[in-house]
Amino acid sequence: MLSVIIVAGGSSKRMGFDKLFALLGDRPVLAHTIDAFERTDSAREIILVARAERIGEFEKLVAESDFRKVRHVVAGGKHRQDSVHAGLACVQADTAFIAVHDAARPLVTPEQIGRVYAEARKHDAAALAEPITDTIKRADENRFVTGGVPRESLYAMQTPQIFARDLLNRAYAAVAASKLSITDEVSAVEHLGAKVVLVPNEEWNVKITYPRDLLLAQAVLARRSG
Repeated sequence: MLSVIIVAGGSSKRMGFDKLFALLGDRPVLAHTIDAFERTDSAREIILVARAERIGEFEKLVAESDFRKVRHVVAGGKHRQDSVHAGLACVQADTAFIAVHDAARPLVTPEQIGRVYAEARKHDAAALAEPITDTIKRADENRFVTGGVPRESLYAMQTPQIFARDLLNRAYAAVAASKLSITDEVSAVEHLGAKVVLVPNEEWNVKITYPRDLLLAQAVLARRSG
């Protein structure tokens, strides 16, 4: 079965608003994120990783929402790998696969999670990713264009990212030994030399960073419920 680590990294108010507790429809962003995994049959437990000063807020949301799969709310660390490591320490002993998901991606669906999990069971490592459709250019230090980048094989990484437990543990041990700072789990597994299969996603799975992202997310939810 699958254990899920939902990571709330960085300061939630650095962009001028509280992105995780901002209302999306009639519920906070974080509640939508948790609910997607609550409704995923393969997910048996959820570990929330929060900034230490926000643990009480997270626990209150979980209690008020009556979420059944949230087993732990724990404090994260300075870097992403520190936060994921804190979550890994709480995972049940017999868990075979670990999903890591950004708390600020509330539009993920059980169907998307299921597709990534299916590929992870085949290949030990899989991640949701969006094919790049924009024209990509390189620029110099003065922002003058210096050339183009073929986009046919480019993907924007998303979450969830799902891995065999042993593989993720070994990847993070290697990252720690090399004193690296990483931005996602795929990077850790890449450093180990293992392969990760990408699961193309053409549905909205926006990460809430700016207030405008909430407007987009509202429109997506309205379309899904329409």
